[in-house]
Amino acid sequence: MSVLPYFSEANRTVRRTLPGSAGLPVLGHSLAFLNDPVKVGTRLYDELGPVYWINAFGMTFLQMQGPEANQFVFRNQDDVFSNNQGWDFYIGKFFKRGIMLLDFEEHRHHRGIMQAAFKKPVLVEYLKRMNPAIEKGIGRWQTGNEFPVLKKIKQLTLDMATDVFMGEQLGPEADKVNQAFVDCVRAGTSIVRFPVPGGRWKKGLDGRKVLEDFFRSRIAQKRAHPGEDLFSRLCQAEDELGRRFSDDDVINHMIFLMMAAHDTSTITLCSIMYHLAKYPEWQERVRAEALALGKRDLDHDDLAKLEATSLVMKEALRMIAPVHGIPRKTVKDCEFMGHHIPAGTFIAVSPMVSHHLPNWWEKPEVFDPERFTEARNEHRKHPYLYVPFGGGAHMCIGLHFAEMQIKAILHHVVQQYRWSVPEDYVMPVDFTSLPVPGDGLPVKLERL
Repeated sequence: MSVLPYFSEANRTVRRTLPGSAGLPVLGHSLAFLNDPVKVGTRLYDELGPVYWINAFGMTFLQMQGPEANQFVFRNQDDVFSNNQGWDFYIGKFFKRGIMLLDFEEHRHHRGIMQAAFKKPVLVEYLKRMNPAIEKGIGRWQTGNEFPVLKKIKQLTLDMATDVFMGEQLGPEADKVNQAFVDCVRAGTSIVRFPVPGGRWKKGLDGRKVLEDFFRSRIAQKRAHPGEDLFSRLCQAEDELGRRFSDDDVINHMIFLMMAAHDTSTITLCSIMYHLAKYPEWQERVRAEALALGKRDLDHDDLAKLEATSLVMKEALRMIAPVHGIPRKTVKDCEFMGHHIPAGTFIAVSPMVSHHLPNWWEKPEVFDPERFTEARNEHRKHPYLYVPFGGGAHMCIGLHFAEMQIKAILHHVVQQYRWSVPEDYVMPVDFTSLPVPGDGLPVKLERL
């Protein structure tokens, strides 16, 4: 695929009629967005307004920034925007037909079947499985001055995902499976989108094959002898007409959900641990709250009692949105803020940019969990201002699972460990794919 901007008729119209910025020759704004999407996104928002075109990642697309744009895109009245045609350019080869990549009636059908796996009674059972897995995982952590948070949290969340979602624990193949997920995610922002040996696109394709083989080898056993895990539930799930998922459907959904279940939680937990290291008064507040419960393991009813933990989690999600850019493609002409947007236009909204707009947030670059208290409620200035889990029909199906997992892990960690970073340390963020600590987030870890 060419690295030159994508010159469709729709994009020629967009460039002719809307404000925009071409960026560098050939590369456009690709490097700027990979380096610091918040800085470039907020700058272009200030210069060009909430709707503007740019060249990046081999194509031309509209950036639609801010809460009004989020609402227009996520509500998707009249089915104007296609998820599949937006995401397919980036990750369609690696996460094909995952729930996020389906559209309209097919999406509603698949989501209706899958929803049963995320209802409260099922989440209660998931949490019961999580607690011992967390205890075992963090019990192996080694204290010291260079504890690699990203590596250890990712290992923990992948182990939990395989236990809770698959009903098993990975053996020697764990590293291979984990690397396959990493390669699939990173391939999505390849500039050269061709299977060159050693390139990110080729690694992503190879990773997808590893994951397909991994799940296909287990599916017959899951259908014959189902358990209480998500994999089994997807194999057995039916809609009101008695329709079930095919083997390929189950495999596609498991690959996507396993990625989403451990990658996004890993990013949020890294953001939390970084900010609690930088702001130890908040770490102590979360720890005191956990100890006040008087129990090592969380029950589902305890989740709502963790007020300080909730504030910290919300602010960490605001500071670093796990999915910082969300693409779509118009399948019909539409109008927004007086601008005509033709069918066939690639567009993108950015939760991360929306979360850092100074005209909506008070000192947005400052870690301030109190902004989410009832006394301030900054996030409620607009219903689509704070969108870490997206919105509308495609709002993250596992958001309650993710919140539960993050709180459960943090609850265990603060009761057993204290961690810190040097006062002048600033965590670099790698935006090559999903935003992760560029240096792995080394901290000084001490056992309490």
